[in-house]
Amino acid sequence: MEFEYWWLLALPLFFTLGWLAARVDINQLLTESTALPAAYFKGLNFLISDQHDKAIEAFIEAVQANAESMELHFALGSLFRRRGEVDRAIHLHLNLLERKELPDQQKQAVMAELAQDYLKAGLFDRAEELFTSLHDSRYKQTALRALLEIYIREREWNNAIKSAIELERLSGISFRKEVAQFHCEIAMKAILEHDTHTARHALETAIEADKRCVRANIMLGDLEAANGTHKLAISYWKRIEFQQPEYLGLVAPKLLSSYKAQGNMEEGIALLKGYLQSYKLPSILNLVYETTLTEEGPASAEKLAREELSRKPSLQTLDQFLRAQSMLEDTNQQDTLLMQQTVRYAIGNRSAHYCDQCGFRARNFHWQCPACNAWESLSPESKEAAV
Repeated sequence: MEFEYWWLLALPLFFTLGWLAARVDINQLLTESTALPAAYFKGLNFLISDQHDKAIEAFIEAVQANAESMELHFALGSLFRRRGEVDRAIHLHLNLLERKELPDQQKQAVMAELAQDYLKAGLFDRAEELFTSLHDSRYKQTALRALLEIYIREREWNNAIKSAIELERLSGISFRKEVAQFHCEIAMKAILEHDTHTARHALETAIEADKRCVRANIMLGDLEAANGTHKLAISYWKRIEFQQPEYLGLVAPKLLSSYKAQGNMEEGIALLKGYLQSYKLPSILNLVYETTLTEEGPASAEKLAREELSRKPSLQTLDQFLRAQSMLEDTNQQDTLLMQQTVRYAIGNRSAHYCDQCGFRARNFHWQCPACNAWESLSPESKEAAV
C-alpha cells in the first residue's frame, strides 16, 4: 500500500478538532452547573437526609435566586404537597400561571402540578376541570388516572367506567376488575332504589367485563333469593366455585338458608361439607360446625372439630372442640369450661380481614379497601393475628 504524505498534515488537524470539541462540551457543562444556585444542591442534601423543613428553606432560596427555573418551582411545590402545605403549593403554581410569557408546554406542566395540588386539597371540582383540560396533552394518562380517582371518590360510576376503559386503551394495563366493580356499584344503587331491572342489567354487564367477578354473582343470587326463587339463587352462588372458590365462605350462609327454604337442608349441608373438604375454608368450617351441632348434636360436632384440629390446629377450632365437649355428659364440664374461657381470652378480637396491598385490617369484609381504595384486595377469609 502506498503512503500518502498529505496524511501527515491531516493528523494534527483531527487532533485540533477533537480538542476544540472537548473544550466546548466542558464549557457547556460548567455553564449549566453554575447556572444552578448552591441552595439547590443544599436542598438535595437535606432531602436525602429526610430533613424536609430545611430542604424547603433551601429550595425557596434557590427559587429566589433563579426565578426562571420551572424544575425548581416544581420540586418546591412537590415538597409542599408532601408536607401537607397544599395552600403554599397552590399559591406557588398560580403565580407561575400568571406569567404571560410561558410557552404552551410549560403552561400545561404548571396546570398538571396545580391540578395535583387541588386533588390533594380535596377540591375535586377544580382538579377535575384542570385534568379534563389536559386531555389532549402529554399528561393525558396522568390526568386520566387522577380523574378516575376523583370519580371513584365522588361515586360517579359511569364516568369512572369511561375513564378506566380509556386508560386501559392507552396504557395497556387491564382495568377489567375495576370496571366490573363499578357496574356492581351501579347495581347496588339501583337495588336501594328498588329498580331491579337496572340492577340485573348492571350485574350482567359486570360479568361481561370480568368473568371472575364474584360480587356480581353474589348480588344476582341475593336478588333471586329476595324474590323467592331460591333454586335460581343457588345456581348463581354455585358459580363462584368456578370463579374464585376462596370467596365461597361469603355465600355459604346464604346457600344453607335457601336450601332450608326449599326444605332440602341435608343437600345444603352435604354441599358445604364438600366445599370444606375441597377448599378448607375456616368460615365454612364454622358454619358446618354450628349446623352439625344444631342438627346432629354435640357428639358429631366434637368429632368434626377433633378431625379439623388434627389436620390444622387453631385456637378457633379448639374453642369449638371444647364447646362441644362441654355439652357431653361424660366430661368434666367445669374443667372444660375453664379451658374454653382461656382459649377465648387468647383469641380475643384478633380475627380480621387484611388488605394484600397496604396491610389494612378490617373487622368486616369490604370489596374496596377503605385505606388504599384497591378493589378486591381484602382477604375474603378472616385471619387470626399471631398471639
